[in-house]
Amino acid sequence: MNARSVAFLKEAEKKLKTAKEEMFKPAEDIVSYSVCKNSQFAIENFLKGYLAKKEVTLQSNETINSLYTKCIAIDENFKTIDINAIGCKNHAIDTRYCSEINSVSACFDTADNIDTYLRKNKII
Repeated sequence: MNARSVAFLKEAEKKLKTAKEEMFKPAEDIVSYSVCKNSQFAIENFLKGYLAKKEVTLQSNETINSLYTKCIAIDENFKTIDINAIGCKNHAIDTRYCSEINSVSACFDTADNIDTYLRKNKII
């Protein structure tokens, strides 16, 4: 696996771990912004890591949706991962966030699902 792919995937794992630690705090202690941003960055880096492994050229203005679409073009089974609950999927990653716990939870679940999918398929 190339170094760029490894770097993206390691960063994604780190961000997902941070989001997970935040999610499992008592409800009154959860900082939803932290879960949201770490989940977003985990999703972005998981997808970029997969695409880098497949030697796909990435643009600087990629969105979660554009990365996801490129992943589906390589592997149709990516469609089993539903990204519709992510409100920021069509925007630059650093321009949007959500604070409502259901949205934050959906974003976290999506990051976790991508992690599971990549592990199941021995990408990670």
